[in-house]
Amino acid sequence: MNYYSTNNKNLSVSFREAVVKGIAGDGGLFMPSYIPKLSEKFFNEIDKLSLIEIAYEVSSRFIENEIPKNDLQTIVDRSISFDVPLVRLSDNLSILELFHGPTLAFKDFGARFMANTLGYFLQHENDHVTILVATSGDTGSAVANGFYKVDGINVVILYPSNKVSEIQEKQLTTLGENITALEIEGTFDDCQKLVKAAFVDQDLIKNKKLSSANSINIARLLPQSFYYFKSYASLKSLNKKVVFSVPSGNLGNLTAGLFAREMGLPAFHYIAAANANDVFPKYLTSSIFDPKPSVKTFSNAMDVGNPSNFARILSLYNNDYEKIKKTIYGASFSDTDTLEAIKNIHSKYGYTIDPHGAVGCLAFDEYSRKFKDENVAGVILETAHPAKFLDVVNLSVKDEIKIPARLEDSMKKEKRSILMRNDYKDFKEFLLHHK
Repeated sequence: MNYYSTNNKNLSVSFREAVVKGIAGDGGLFMPSYIPKLSEKFFNEIDKLSLIEIAYEVSSRFIENEIPKNDLQTIVDRSISFDVPLVRLSDNLSILELFHGPTLAFKDFGARFMANTLGYFLQHENDHVTILVATSGDTGSAVANGFYKVDGINVVILYPSNKVSEIQEKQLTTLGENITALEIEGTFDDCQKLVKAAFVDQDLIKNKKLSSANSINIARLLPQSFYYFKSYASLKSLNKKVVFSVPSGNLGNLTAGLFAREMGLPAFHYIAAANANDVFPKYLTSSIFDPKPSVKTFSNAMDVGNPSNFARILSLYNNDYEKIKKTIYGASFSDTDTLEAIKNIHSKYGYTIDPHGAVGCLAFDEYSRKFKDENVAGVILETAHPAKFLDVVNLSVKDEIKIPARLEDSMKKEKRSILMRNDYKDFKEFLLHHK
């Protein structure tokens, strides 16, 4: 299968080149030339398949013969070594816990798969590759963990100063070795803009082999579709319409779900659940995409004012606004709403949810009130462990939240970051001299 740039469908590359480059030379994102369809037999038997079996079947359709079967199986086995429990809160509401990986966030799926895939492609090359990643919180730690001590790869993480939680910052700044954290004086959008500028800087590209580990990289995005299939398998016997409520920032998680739907997943509807950074929900009601500077919220991983994967959604649906609007429902909520939702979910179900999942629940509640369909099974994507946001969760829930050992360990380590202005010249100079 070939992959084209969202800026130019005539610019086509292999899966390997799409993964290694991360972003097209014209600044576009790579998209598969077509979305492969899974067989009726696959969906008939999906409730009998493990997450690993689903992951292999889905990924093989996008990679085809570029990675031999045994090697792809090894990549999948190494990458998806943790489960995705579906917690039923009621007859029509379930929480898909995506935080059981090493860094307790859903980004572990994509980061580990990409790390193993990129490592496979580069294993016989002598050149070092510099991985650039902008993060609003969880991406940085997941990528750092996935690439930690991988030979031939250096990782440079850009994160906005004073705009991630203390635990998130500790996770991405305390590893050392081949991981470098740049603390940028700006927002996530500023970090993302610096990364994108680097990939189209021909002078820099001549001197450095660069790749991206954000969801702009297709190898980060594809594995995020695996758990949509798995959650559907868990609910198949209910014979209900499955609606996914997706906490949405850069729209990578949502786009992966849309890929799954185009592959044949019987997903009835998707909800783009946003915080005050509501550029995409506003697009869904107005057809106007109007990027804005991001604002800081309690659900910081969603603090994105110009989501990159919007380009992929447009490409997937051939710029057909009506089709996009028919497939996706959008809603946004304030920090006050978020705190109230955390409190209500804990009071009603005895379940402690993180701020991002809380926004997902709010959006599903709004959707349910609007459409009043009792034959719907809602799945809220819980993207991170609540312990990563103790300062926020404890404003609503007074119960003591047990902090997983791996989080406690990172909190004891010394933060190591380089404070940098939001200036591309400074960033470029750093990259040219970074080893």
